[in-house]
Amino acid sequence: MKGIKQLFLSCMLGVGAVTPMQAQQVQGFVHEQSKATDYVWPTDQQVLDKLDKWQDQKFGVLFHWGLYSVPGIVESWSICSEDVDWIPRDTTMTYEDYKKWYFGLKDKFNPVNFNPEQWADVMQDAGMKYMIFTTKHHDGFCMFDSKYTDFSIANGAFKDNPRKNVAYHVFDAFRKKGFMMGCYFSKPDWHCEWFWNPYYATPNRRQNYKIEQHPDWWKNYQQFTENQLNELMTDYGSFDILWLDGGWVTGDDVNLDRVLEKARQIHPGLISVDRSIRGKNENYQTPERGIPETQLNYPWESCITLSNDWGWVPNAPYKSPEKVIALLSEIVAKGGCFLLGVGPTPDGIIEQPVVERLHKVGEWLRKNGEAIYNTRITPVYNDGKTWFTANKDGKTLYAIYTPADGETLPETITWKGNLPKGKMVLLANGKKVKYRTEGDLVTVTLPKGLEDGPLAFRFELKNK
Repeated sequence: MKGIKQLFLSCMLGVGAVTPMQAQQVQGFVHEQSKATDYVWPTDQQVLDKLDKWQDQKFGVLFHWGLYSVPGIVESWSICSEDVDWIPRDTTMTYEDYKKWYFGLKDKFNPVNFNPEQWADVMQDAGMKYMIFTTKHHDGFCMFDSKYTDFSIANGAFKDNPRKNVAYHVFDAFRKKGFMMGCYFSKPDWHCEWFWNPYYATPNRRQNYKIEQHPDWWKNYQQFTENQLNELMTDYGSFDILWLDGGWVTGDDVNLDRVLEKARQIHPGLISVDRSIRGKNENYQTPERGIPETQLNYPWESCITLSNDWGWVPNAPYKSPEKVIALLSEIVAKGGCFLLGVGPTPDGIIEQPVVERLHKVGEWLRKNGEAIYNTRITPVYNDGKTWFTANKDGKTLYAIYTPADGETLPETITWKGNLPKGKMVLLANGKKVKYRTEGDLVTVTLPKGLEDGPLAFRFELKNK
């Protein structure tokens, strides 16, 4: 485990997010954002309407929970035989023995304290508005009771629990809270014999045979995957987002057009996120572990972990609430949504350090959320530690000042551009603050006695 931990810690600990290029250097599987010129706007008005609603939410949660949670290791990737340093594996075991051990965790994964209502309570308290749950990661282990495989939570150590169909209960808990609902699904499946066939070795993340030599195997894999997607879209309640991972397999490979046509009859306007597959089925883009360098004017989402890993690991170095707020402010000012990765424990709950941090984020959003939710981009969106968002009227602006962790608030803060007119209000207490302008420069005098941390202000934009 040391290799991957050291890489993550050196690159990410204390800085929260990195550029997509830095993230790519740390982990080879990181999905970078597509180029702006690659984005294809949907033509379905219901999808456009759903995207607009989703862009109002701004803050969501992505849950990774699976076999990897039992020992607290990197999700799925340790069973991939690619020779790269971010895939840790027990060096005392042969590769085949390791895979047997890993897949055998099915019989040890017994989350007897599974409490999706607690998950939903914590994330609602944090101010999150949408959720995405990992129904199946690349290892092929299903967190739902699939009719097409017994490699699932419902057929292992948890099989006698009345909540063995985990995904159903997770989705139900969040749907009752009014969240926008997202279903994560991995297109590659390393447990499926029609993707990694046992006749051959597994040299990398892709199918381990030549499709032209075994077209029947590939057809079986395609049908299996399509069946599972249809199963999720039919039997697990209403969805707003289908979030497809594993970009080395395309949507075309799994007949995604056909799946979406059927799914959108049940879920009108369903947002398709075929990650990193440029084209009509990547309805929003998903830079991973990083934030785009500049503002973007099409739908996108940064997915970033609360710790250094997507799933739960013991004694994780979690980001501070102030860091999460700073990331959220930057992402929203650049036009995106923030999907925060949280790993439930192997026992089935959100652990206390996460609860405490997210509660503080929620406290800030309850006072300052007007500067985040339902906002849109504004041309001058950043100056130093200050980020700017706009009300949909385009006239009301918000300035969000994001000091570094542990930094004492200064007596004044200054930014260039975005000149205010009339009164300026500190959202945290609703009171007016004093400011002055000199040419293009705005200087705000902070009231005495403010608690150190991010601040948000509302003002009307002065016409030039």
